[in-house]
Order: sequence, then structure tokens, then C-alpha cells
Amino acid sequence: MHRVTVVKPLPRTARAYIVCAALGAGACALPALLPPSPTPWATAGLLAALYALCELPARRRLLGRSAGGSVPVGTGPFSPVLLAAALLLPPAAAALTALPGGLLARVDEPPARWRRTWRTAATALAVWAAARTAAALGAPAAALPHALLPALGAALAFCLVLAALDGSIRATADGLPPRAAWRGLLARALAPHLVHGLAGLMMAVLWRSPHGPAAALLVLLPMYLSCWVFAQYHHERAAHQATIRALVQAVDIKDSYTRGHSERVGHASVLIARELGMDGDRLDTVRFAGILHDVGKLGVPTRVLRKDGPLTPEERRVIELHPEYGHEMVRGIGFLGEARAAVLHHHERIDGTGYPYGLRGEEIPECARVVAVADAFDAMTSTRSYSRARPVATALAELERCAGSHFDPRMVAALARALDRWGWRTAVTADEAGTPVPEPRTPGPLAPQPKEPA
Repeated sequence: MHRVTVVKPLPRTARAYIVCAALGAGACALPALLPPSPTPWATAGLLAALYALCELPARRRLLGRSAGGSVPVGTGPFSPVLLAAALLLPPAAAALTALPGGLLARVDEPPARWRRTWRTAATALAVWAAARTAAALGAPAAALPHALLPALGAALAFCLVLAALDGSIRATADGLPPRAAWRGLLARALAPHLVHGLAGLMMAVLWRSPHGPAAALLVLLPMYLSCWVFAQYHHERAAHQATIRALVQAVDIKDSYTRGHSERVGHASVLIARELGMDGDRLDTVRFAGILHDVGKLGVPTRVLRKDGPLTPEERRVIELHPEYGHEMVRGIGFLGEARAAVLHHHERIDGTGYPYGLRGEEIPECARVVAVADAFDAMTSTRSYSRARPVATALAELERCAGSHFDPRMVAALARALDRWGWRTAVTADEAGTPVPEPRTPGPLAPQPKEPA
């Protein structure tokens, strides 16, 4: 069976913009080909070949891609060679060095021709602007430390031109408002380009030294390896996020009553974890635990999940198996770490009356105790088809009442501090987005919800 890929057509305005960028890049590079040309062809050819060699195997974009995926955003995986060209060559010759790498680089997503054209043209224009800036600041005759200013100026010009071009193509290709199209582009790209500018400066200095181009490779190789490792890290994180997103979407489709619940539990779990002093990878683990805590519902019959009204004892026993189902589903996903235990134990209670194993106190993993509080809080403060939302203050009071029996008092206190600092926006998770929201009422003591025990 053949897989059918639906490709969103590129708007005419975007195609016209790409054509104009390509013509502009050609006009910038043309003087290097016209006599009398001062182009040092040996240097230009070697730098162009180096850039092409760096571009072909990497195939990872460090600066991301445009929203909607119409066209790539960013320079590709490696720009120190281009910035070295901006310092070593006249502007037109520097623009030429970007062409082979751009034209030969692999493009996986359609429309490949337009993507390749855009990427090549935008990079050539940015290199030309960087070389013009460096020349204006004295790069050809500069030596350290005076070469720092031209190098930083070149890197800044390179970054500014790319950000301006990328924002424009996002606006035309994806129909984004200009403010949204440019938001964050410069901030994300500035630091990497400044670092690459310094690497380009080192390449240029060594290139001009008695040791020549071979010495410049001493800077190029470790920088290239660092960029490759960084790209692999981001690729792996993107794969993790895609795995989690797919699991959560599957749960939301099956149990539409709790749509959005997983994301809010993940957010509340992070609020609690921060108050407890967790940071870095531990925060990511807690967030994953909150988001995936109900993934075991995929193993529960849909008729039970979507039943209106109270569950029978037998149905409740079935739904109480969802932590074990969830643990079976995620236990082979290595990057989740401690989150897997939270998926299994988030319905345990401090006094040992929870499920599935009746653990008590410190026997319950810390991550699971965090998620238990976040889960109960969101269940009480969200309006669903079968229950009305409780005010945040009322939900907190109920959690505090049950602290020490159902919930870990430390986690409840941490949530109270976090909500006092950051607040909380309640959300509707009824099956229909347009369902009117009833006015919250003050409920009685914490009790098992009709669909699932808190």
C-alpha cells in the first residue's frame, strides 16, 4: 500500500518572494564572475568545497524551520566556513561560496525545489551582507585583536539578514502576521551566530598564517563535531516530544471527557516540582509523568470511559487497572526514567488505601506523589460533562483536608505556594468546545468522581 502525502501548495506571493531573493543573490555574486575580477579563486573554491562537505552529511537544521513547514528557516547546520569567507574574500566572492553547499544539500520535505532555492539564496545574501560589513570595518587588513570588531560585525549582519529574510518568508508562505512571523527569530539565532563568527575569525586568522588552510581545519573540525552533537541532541528531544504527543492524543481521542487534562496535570506537576527545588532533567521527568499519567486508559474499554453516571463496582475495578496498563505501555521508553513509576503509582495514597498496590508514605515514589496532587487538583477545578468545576480556593482547601491521608502534605503545600505565586487558569474539557460552562458551585468533601477515583 502506497503512502499518500498531501503537499500544501506554496502561495504565489511566496514563490515570487523566493524568485526575487534568488535574483538578488545572483546580482550580489555576479561581480565575482565579471572581468576584471579580483576574486582569489583558490581561496573561494576551497571554502566553497569545505562548506559543501560540511553541509551534505549534517542534514539537520539548528535554527528550526518555519511554522507550518512551508520553507526552511535558518542557515543550515554550519556557518563558520561562510563567516570565514566573509572575512577572507570580497563580498561577491563570499556570496559564491554559499552556492554549492546550498544547491547540493539534501532537502527531505516538499516542495524541494523551492526550499533549496530559498535556502541557497538567503544564505548567499546573508554572506554578502556579512562580507560588506566586515570590509567596512577593516577586515582584510585587520589582525587580532583589531579583527574582533569586523568579525562580530559580520556575524551580526549575517544574523540580521537571515532573520529578516526568514521572517518575511514565514509571513508570505504561512500567512502569519508580521509580528508573529519575526517573533523570536533574532533572539534564537544571535548567540549561535556570534559563536560561529568567532570560529570563522579563527579560521580566517589561521588561513592567513604561514601554516595556511590546513591549520584552519584545526578550528573547523571540533566546531563541526560540536554542532553535529548539538543537532543530534535536538533531534532526539524532538523524537521524545513526538512520542509523548502521540500517546496523549490517543488518550484524548479515546476519553474525550478529559481532553486537555494531561497537559494541565503536566503543568501543575512542574509548578509543584519547582517549589520543591527540582530543576533541569528532573523537571522534564516530572512533566512527562504528569502528561502521561493516564496513558493506561488506552487499555480500558471505551464504553467504560465514556459512561455517563456512576460506575458499577466491576467497572470501577476495570478502570482501576489503568495505572498498570499505562506502566506496561511506557516501561520500555528509556528516556522517561522515574516518570514510569509515577504512571504506575499516581493513585496510591499516603495512608495505604490507594491502588494498584496499596503503598503508603515514603514507599510511594516522589514523582508519583507530585502527580497525584496535580491530578486531583485539575480534576476538581475543570468543568467536564459529568461534573462542575470547583473554585481554586475550594479545591486547595480539599487537598489540604486530605493531606496526610490521601496526599503528601509537602506536595499540597508546594502547590499552594506555586498557585499563590503564579495563579491558575481553569479550563473546560467538555466533549464539545462550545458547551456552556455552568457556574461553579461549592462541593462537599472530596469523593471519588463518577468516572474515576481522585
